[in-house]
Amino acid sequence: MGPLFTDEITSIALAISQPATSPRQQLEGKLDALNVRGSQTAESPVVTKESLIEPVQRINETLRPRGLEFAISEQSSRIITKVIDRETGDVIRQIPGEEVLLIAERLEELQGRIISLEA
Repeated sequence: MGPLFTDEITSIALAISQPATSPRQQLEGKLDALNVRGSQTAESPVVTKESLIEPVQRINETLRPRGLEFAISEQSSRIITKVIDRETGDVIRQIPGEEVLLIAERLEELQGRIISLEA
């Protein structure tokens, strides 16, 4: 996942915080918020990892009571979503999973080697 845009974070926060009339509408709102990134133009400002820390913390404060937590991966700067058991604090599910993050990291390493071999 590439860099996030300010509008995308705002859209996700609004979609999550605004109640919808049905679970389907809630899901559609969240999906619409996630699709904002695809409609960004090249003129949109790119957000750095450091500038995401505070918004992610605020989103976590709001969503942690509902069992959701967001983090930024140290290695790849990807957004990680965790579903947490509110009673025990155990991670029920992580998206993307640890295995997927390791595979993505390994693919990036291999891509660098392939490019250097062709040059």
